[in-house]
Amino acid sequence: MDVFIEKIIRRKKSPLDIAYMILLFIVALIVSYFAFAFLGLFAPVLIVGIFYLAYFLASMRNIEYEYIVTNGDLDIDKIVNQRSRKRVFTANCKDFEVVARVNSDQYTHNIRQTKTVLDFSSNNPEADKWFIFITKDNTPKVILFEPDEKMIDNFRTFIPRKVFK
Repeated sequence: MDVFIEKIIRRKKSPLDIAYMILLFIVALIVSYFAFAFLGLFAPVLIVGIFYLAYFLASMRNIEYEYIVTNGDLDIDKIVNQRSRKRVFTANCKDFEVVARVNSDQYTHNIRQTKTVLDFSSNNPEADKWFIFITKDNTPKVILFEPDEKMIDNFRTFIPRKVFK
């Protein structure tokens, strides 16, 4: 029997994201002021274009991740502002070395020191965050994500010695 599980996580905006959006609109205000002062008749068209560009760039910070588990294969897609979708990670669970919660004993010092950390979580401190430790293309990687219980159970059927609760 085929198993298909999916879950969508909305990424919470960080203070850096909020500062970026505020800075965008401040720059848009400054540029539109100078456009109005120096361009005259063409200024309204340019001002509308400037604010649309600021809105478009700010909306690029609306990020969701979709986790898809199909018979032990994990695919993670990044969805930007519900407009574009891109596959950011794909692997078979048999390639995983460790799957456990971030706050567990399995999240050892060696895993924490891994240089390549891909964070596909919601940035919510109360969320149940898990990690996957995998060596892909001879590079150790840590994948941070927020699966539901069905996904973990599916991984456990394929790799029972590598999944820790």
